[in-house]
Amino acid sequence: MPLAYRLRPDVLSDVAGQNELTDENSWFSVALSEGRAVSAIFWGPPGVGKTTLARIMAQSADMPFEQLSAVSAGKKEVQGVVDQARREGRSYLLFLDEIHRFNKAQQDVLLPYMEDGTLVLVGATTENPSFSLNNALLSRCRVIVLKPLDQASIQHILKRGIALLNKESMAFSVNDDALKWLAAASDGDARYALNALQSLFEADASRTWDEKATAQQWTRRQGQYDRDGDAHYDLISALHKSIRDSDADAACYWLARMLQSGEEPLYLARRMIRMATEDVGLADPKALTLALDAQRMYQILGSPEGEQGLFETAIYLALAAKSNATYMAEKAARKLAKESQHLDVPKHLKNAPTKLMKELGHGQGYQYAHNSDDAVVAQSHFPDAMDAVSLYQPTRRGFEKTLNERMQWLNERRKKAQESDV
Repeated sequence: MPLAYRLRPDVLSDVAGQNELTDENSWFSVALSEGRAVSAIFWGPPGVGKTTLARIMAQSADMPFEQLSAVSAGKKEVQGVVDQARREGRSYLLFLDEIHRFNKAQQDVLLPYMEDGTLVLVGATTENPSFSLNNALLSRCRVIVLKPLDQASIQHILKRGIALLNKESMAFSVNDDALKWLAAASDGDARYALNALQSLFEADASRTWDEKATAQQWTRRQGQYDRDGDAHYDLISALHKSIRDSDADAACYWLARMLQSGEEPLYLARRMIRMATEDVGLADPKALTLALDAQRMYQILGSPEGEQGLFETAIYLALAAKSNATYMAEKAARKLAKESQHLDVPKHLKNAPTKLMKELGHGQGYQYAHNSDDAVVAQSHFPDAMDAVSLYQPTRRGFEKTLNERMQWLNERRKKAQESDV
């Protein structure tokens, strides 16, 4: 049997990490001590104890435990567990791994059996359940978020594994540096760490493994990343917020994390173009130009040379003056346009290329700005039934400070022009 299976804890006190569940005063620990099992969704990365916790729950509640994988199982297999539970006249704890693979119809099959107590459902998923599971199922389950194990917890588990393997070969050992390397290389995944340890044992059970030999025998675990999953959106959110908050160092870090995980560089270029307009805006008009140049640079050079432009842009955007005034003006303008789309364009702003249009008054009364001092006129540019609205409200940061002063000057000139017309 795999070492990870042989080392699986039977009691909650032996579970490493997940202290919010294993602490003796936690709701989970109290429920188990009282022999209660609850329908739950364990959401977390691989190798953090989802199956182990479900088994311990079933054992504490003295319930039969059945495990299915939503990758291969369907309605027929679920019905088989239900039939077995009804024959025995007792509730079963059904552990459904990869529950996010069930479609809505398959998830709905579970609901009546959870309602009548035939099944206590414990689902395991690496995907955000709010996206992958329907509301009816979620409302009947407690969502429990499990985190990657810290290195101390991984080292504790590895020492238990070494102790177990020593029963087969007293000559087998792993020194402290190698143990730390394995804990770091596992990226919070206990199963991965134990598989690595078993690999060392099978390679040579009669030696002391040091860090160099361990690194040559085993590979560092690839960080969890899915271009369509939570890790993708969490990382781009971290990059965006770091740039918005003017933290250039963090921006470089999250950008490197995404590139290291295999993210498409042009996707990152596109997102930073968006950041240049949403969060920097006209406080620094050069930001958009630089972001567009970085995209073009990558298209010309490709990886890895073209990625340097992405880092340059991330640093520039982070350190640039910030304003979302343009972004807010767009939102306000779209809302106003939707509410007033029935209003006609004022006649003096309409084009009049034909005689009929001129006879209808199109263009009549329009003031040509270049014929006025400073090219400023006092005339309405909104529909006749609408008062002038201030949509763009620049900040006093960066270049927008200059724009603010320009707008104030224009308002004063228009006011004077209007008074002179009167």
